[in-house]
Amino acid sequence: MMPGKNKDAWGGDPWASSRRDGAGRNAVYSYVTRRLAFGGLTVVAVSIMVFMVMRILPGDPLVAIFGPEGFTKLTEKERAHYMAELGLSDPLWAQYLAWVQDILRGNFGRSFFRSESVADMILRRGPLTAEIAVISVVLSWVVGIPVAIISALRPNSVADNLARFASILFLAIPGFWLGMLIVLALLFWFGYRAPMAGASLAADPWANLQIVIGPAIVLGLGQAAYIARMARSSLLEVIREDYVRTARAKGLSGRLVIALHALPNALLPVITLSGILLGLVLAGSIPVERAFGTPGSRR
Repeated sequence: MMPGKNKDAWGGDPWASSRRDGAGRNAVYSYVTRRLAFGGLTVVAVSIMVFMVMRILPGDPLVAIFGPEGFTKLTEKERAHYMAELGLSDPLWAQYLAWVQDILRGNFGRSFFRSESVADMILRRGPLTAEIAVISVVLSWVVGIPVAIISALRPNSVADNLARFASILFLAIPGFWLGMLIVLALLFWFGYRAPMAGASLAADPWANLQIVIGPAIVLGLGQAAYIARMARSSLLEVIREDYVRTARAKGLSGRLVIALHALPNALLPVITLSGILLGLVLAGSIPVERAFGTPGSRR
């Protein structure tokens, strides 16, 4: 044996495994560090874009506060005083830093129209919107997953064609328009209108359900179209895999193969899509809430 060449009983380098483990850990750390760095840069870039858009949009905050007539009565000195008090006379970089600091502290400012804290408004109205979003996601799974299974097991059949047509239809229909149709149908055919006043789930579950069920159904149908199309494509790929064929060859029924082997793997991209859709619903539910008169974030 040559000096300096240590070998184990199998003739290999005993430290090779440790070096490979160390290299693997370093690669993971490097990947995580890069992802965190890119994520931080993305957050900063998005915050700068949002800040600049708010500054570029037309309008004067003093007009929003005092109204057009009140604004015309202000002297130049008074306008300069209020602008300095609001921090709008500072350089843009100073305004941006102050804005970010306020957001990190949970201070979202005050509404010019309601003269109250934006954070208090969100805490008061936000839970109802969050409830609508969560219910809509649950409904999208309840509707979308069975439709996807039927379509994937019978591709190009009548049921599959109908499911795909319905998915495209609900993707194309604006949610607020469908909401207005539902409100008008309930009003003219049944003389029913949902309560306008807000009610928490703990205080009055029935009134709360009447308020949130309409927007949740409309938003859930739109999401179900995405879920059904994604789950169908994923399931069609999975059922062609070798392990699914092996399970079928062992004598398992088609239902067990789908439930135990195909569906869990096919749902991985659907779970990711649901997280994205939940964020989109939270941000875009205001038109649907307005159509139903829901006292949520639209107020």
